[in-house]
Amino acid sequence: RQDGPMTTGPAAVLFDMDGTLVESHDNVERAWTTWAQRRGIDAAALLENAHGLPAEITVARWLPDAGDHEIAAAAAEQLALQYDDVTGITPAVGALELLEFLTDSEFPWAVHTSADDRLARARLGAAGIDPPVLVTRDQLTQGKPAPDGYLLAAELLGIEPSRCVVVEDTEVGIESGRAAGMQTIGVRGVIGDLPLGSLSELHLWLVVTTAPTDGDAVGFPFPFPIT
Repeated sequence: RQDGPMTTGPAAVLFDMDGTLVESHDNVERAWTTWAQRRGIDAAALLENAHGLPAEITVARWLPDAGDHEIAAAAAEQLALQYDDVTGITPAVGALELLEFLTDSEFPWAVHTSADDRLARARLGAAGIDPPVLVTRDQLTQGKPAPDGYLLAAELLGIEPSRCVVVEDTEVGIESGRAAGMQTIGVRGVIGDLPLGSLSELHLWLVVTTAPTDGDAVGFPFPFPIT
């Protein structure tokens, strides 16, 4: 991670999916609740820390005596509960407008999610989002909070990690972005490195910072008020 705020504009934006670009909170909780109830596990306690983590990490936490094969099978069972459940899936507030701006501006962006490819494409499709680069958990040796996914996304975009901004709605995701050497933006009350708190604020910031100028990029480090 860079020391201090960026002094030049970002070259790419890397988004988390669930809770950041896609409203799927209820879908995630329905699946984990069913999974927990089948095993006599307190679903409310499990859900306190499940969001943003790869399924196998949560499974291993709640099945501490399970071997690798059992953990993989139980994680696959949890994901299977979500594949066909797209009820209520919608884009997050401001997501489509921001992504349209990025696409029209030919500004590089990608999605990195702890979901596998099948689930990610189902949810993104239901929300009307088609990312140019999608990095899913099944492409990686290590999921969040490891930096692997965001580093791969930057590589696929052809952008140096230090020039990327990560947008996340969980502490686990923020940790992943920082570990990749990237500046972070937190949404839904999560605190990142840059003083932005929503997709709409990010949209405004990028409009300002990418506007043609005769000198340095404007908007760094945030001279205009962020509300």
